[in-house]
Amino acid sequence: MSETPKHVTYEDAGVDTAEGGRAVDAIKEMVAATARPEVIGGIGGFGGLFSAAALKDMEDPILISGTDGVGTKLVLAQLLDRHETVGQDLVAMCVNDILASGAEPLFFLDYVAIGHIEAAHMAQIVKGVADGCKLAGCALVGGEMAEHPGVMRPDDYDLAGFTVGVVDRPKMLDPANVRPGDVILGLASTGIHSNGYSLVRKVIGVDGIVPGTPEAAAKRAELEQPLEALGGASLADALLAPTRIYVKPVLEALRGGAAGKVHAIAHITGGGITENLNRALAADVDAVVDRRADGSFAWSVPPVISYIAREAGLTADEACKTFNMGVGLMLICAPEDEAAVTAALEAAGEHPFRVGACVAGTGKVVYADER
Repeated sequence: MSETPKHVTYEDAGVDTAEGGRAVDAIKEMVAATARPEVIGGIGGFGGLFSAAALKDMEDPILISGTDGVGTKLVLAQLLDRHETVGQDLVAMCVNDILASGAEPLFFLDYVAIGHIEAAHMAQIVKGVADGCKLAGCALVGGEMAEHPGVMRPDDYDLAGFTVGVVDRPKMLDPANVRPGDVILGLASTGIHSNGYSLVRKVIGVDGIVPGTPEAAAKRAELEQPLEALGGASLADALLAPTRIYVKPVLEALRGGAAGKVHAIAHITGGGITENLNRALAADVDAVVDRRADGSFAWSVPPVISYIAREAGLTADEACKTFNMGVGLMLICAPEDEAAVTAALEAAGEHPFRVGACVAGTGKVVYADER
């Protein structure tokens, strides 16, 4: 064993505490811009403070929490050196999940593990988180930036997020309320969102490429070329399009013309339509999704999803079990309430469309072309 040096600083070990301090300073204004009236103080303490006084006005306030990450979509962000939107993905994955219960997200915390902290780089990442929080109407009350030298490459990073929301129990959505005959409405996605990127990476050939190398520069130039199959967009732009945040328009609808009319909501994430819509069904109900004999749908599927599915040679069932197929959120309501729910969503700026209907069954998702 080699002799231990007599004096080794934290910086000698690869952790730059001064740069970490500069990174915190760089994000303070972004964090402050997400504040709600309930937030007490700012970042810098040992915990984020949030007043629960307003919950006293609810009959039975239920706190709902959610946590998630961005997954291997970050590999593309690092390869392409684009970090401004992955923070929105992080927020979306958490807040859309708790929205499925009808909850309003109150606050959010993030965790960034990175090989080496650079204030400007960190500001890009956190800006996306702050932008996502503003879109969701929740406060960014704290987080953690952890430098991991020797464990991660200097430019490598991972993200995790955590949100807490609230819903009044009498207004909480419950899949047990779904009945045969109910209709399923969809809200459009912006593309692949934040799931299926392990498959995407294999299809576009980026596995094993280290950011900052000549090979990475060549692959980046390739991915930034416009493609006719994507309507002139590049794979870089299409694949890094941030996950939509549905919170504000859906809550507006649930508090307005759709109040008491939506039985359940499904956030379509990992596992695609097949393995997420079933989570919004009662045990004795199946969802029949309107897929045509040729595997197409009545709604528009983003070209990037069709492109990846085609290049991967996926069957229609495999695609629907991997991607959202253009539907990021689904809402289930009684047929007599479809017009009111549709109108409420349209008044909130959405363009809902019919995805399918519910029938008696065993709690699974089936497709019309297979019946």
